[in-house]
Amino acid sequence: MAVLISALDSPRHAVQEGALRAILDRHSVAGQKEVVRRLHVIDARWKAILEEKHGRMTHALRDAVLSADAQLCQNGCQGVLWFREYDLTPALLNAAEDESNPNRDLVGATLLSLAELLYDELATPRDYKNRRDPQLVRQHVVGALELSVQRFNKHRLPQVIEAFVLLVNRENATLKQILLDPLDPSYLAIVDTLIHSPRGGVLRLVLSFLDDPHAPSAAISLLARRSDDRFIDCLLRKIGYEPSVTAAQNIKRIENLAWLQVQPDVLDRLDDSAQHGAVQLAVRSGMNRRAVFKMLEHVLLMGKPGGRRAAAKALEQFSGAEANALALRFLSDDDPHVQSHFARQLRQRGIPGALTRLIELMDSPQPMVRDAAREGLAEFSFRRFLGVFDLLDEDVRRSTGAMVKKVDPESPKVLIEELNMLSRTRRLRAVSIAVAMDLVGQVEDALIQRLKDEDHLVRTEVARALGRCRTLKSREALRDALGDRSVVVQTAAAQSLRELQPLPVIVSPMSMIQEAPAQ
Repeated sequence: MAVLISALDSPRHAVQEGALRAILDRHSVAGQKEVVRRLHVIDARWKAILEEKHGRMTHALRDAVLSADAQLCQNGCQGVLWFREYDLTPALLNAAEDESNPNRDLVGATLLSLAELLYDELATPRDYKNRRDPQLVRQHVVGALELSVQRFNKHRLPQVIEAFVLLVNRENATLKQILLDPLDPSYLAIVDTLIHSPRGGVLRLVLSFLDDPHAPSAAISLLARRSDDRFIDCLLRKIGYEPSVTAAQNIKRIENLAWLQVQPDVLDRLDDSAQHGAVQLAVRSGMNRRAVFKMLEHVLLMGKPGGRRAAAKALEQFSGAEANALALRFLSDDDPHVQSHFARQLRQRGIPGALTRLIELMDSPQPMVRDAAREGLAEFSFRRFLGVFDLLDEDVRRSTGAMVKKVDPESPKVLIEELNMLSRTRRLRAVSIAVAMDLVGQVEDALIQRLKDEDHLVRTEVARALGRCRTLKSREALRDALGDRSVVVQTAAAQSLRELQPLPVIVSPMSMIQEAPAQ
C-alpha cells in the first residue's frame, strides 16, 4: 500500500491514475485517506475516476470531515458535496455540533449545501440510472436533522435549522410541534428561516401551508410577513386566477399584508397575471376593507389589464359614494372587460340614471358590454313582457317593446312559438306584439303561415301586420289573401297592399260589399 500511496505523487499521469484505481479497488482506508488529502489539487482525470468509484471513499470522507485539520476537513467537505454522500449527514452534524471543532462553520455550510443538492434531486424527475431513491435518502437525512433540531438549544446552528426546513414537508410532526409551541427553543429560529430564507425549498414549504386545512397560526402569519419579490411572485402565481377552497379559507385568516398596503411600487412591478393574483389575495384576506379598497383603486388607475379587470370585478363588494364614483368613471373605459364588470354593478349600486346608461350600453360595439348591459336590464325579458302585454296601453307597449327587442335576443324565437299556439287569444296577442315590437320582418315566415289560420280574426290581424313588411314575399302572400273566404281578411289584405304602394293593387268590388261566412 505504501508503494501505491507514493505512486499517487508520480510525475507520470498514467502511474498516478493506476495507483488511484488500485487503492480504490483494495478498499484501503489508509489509501483512501491519502486520496482525500490530495483532493484540493486533483485534476479532471482524477475526479472522473473518483466519481466512478466514489462509493468506496465513504470511510475516508467521514474521518476527514471530523478532523481538526483545516485542509483535510475542507477536502472531506468538498468530497462529500462532489459525490453527494448523503449518508454522511450524521457525521456532518456531529462535527458541526462539536463546539471544540475549529471547522464547525465549514462543516455547517457543507451540511446546508448537501441538503440543497438533495432538494434539487427531489424537485427534478428521478434519474433511474441512479439506483439510490431520493425519497428514501430524504427520510434518512430528515431523521438525522430532526434529532439535531431537538438539540438546537445546545448548538444554536442556523445551518441545521435551514437544512431541516429545506427538506421537510408541512406534515412533518417535529415541524408542526415547533410551530404550535412558541416556547420551543428552536421556534424563533424556525420562524426566522421561514420568513427570510430565499431557498426554493423553504418558499415551497411556506406556500404549502395555504393548502393545509389545519395550518398553524404561525404558518399563516409567515405568508403575511414575507415581502421579498421572489416569494410574492410565487405566492401570487399559486393563488392564480382563483385560489382553491382551502387556500381561500387560509387567506381569510391573513389580517395584514404590508407590501400590499404601503408599497404600491411592488404592485406596479408585477406582471399581468400576478396583479390579478394580488387582487384575489387582497379581497379574500382579512385585511382592513378600507385598505383593500385603496389597493383596488390604485390597480384600476395604474394596473395592467389582468389586474384592472380583476379589480373592476372585485369592486362589486364595495358600496358607497367612492365606489360608485369609480364605477361611473370606468363605465366608459377603453377595456371592454372593465366596462362590462362595471355595467353589471350599476343597478345594484342604485346610481341615479343607471337605467339610461345601461340602455346606452346596449348600442356598444363590444358584445361583452352589450351582454353585461342586458343582464342589468333583465326585467325587460320577452316572457315578462308577454305576461303583462294585455295590461299596457298602446304607447307603453311600443316603448317597452322597443326596449325588450333590444335587450332580449330570444324575442323573435319565443314570438314564433306564440304564433303557433293552439289558443286563438295567444295567437292574436302574438300578432299584436310583433307589431308593437316592430318584429314583423323577423317573424315574416311565421306570420305568412298564419294567413292560413283556421280563425278569420287571426288571419285578419296577420294581414294588417304584414302591411308593415315591404318584401316581395309579403306582397305575394297578401295578394293571395285577397281571395280569402272572409271579406274582412280580404279588406285587411287590400288595405295593407295599398299601404305598400307604389305597386298597383286590383281588388274585386264584390269583396268590398259581401263577407263570406266566418270559418
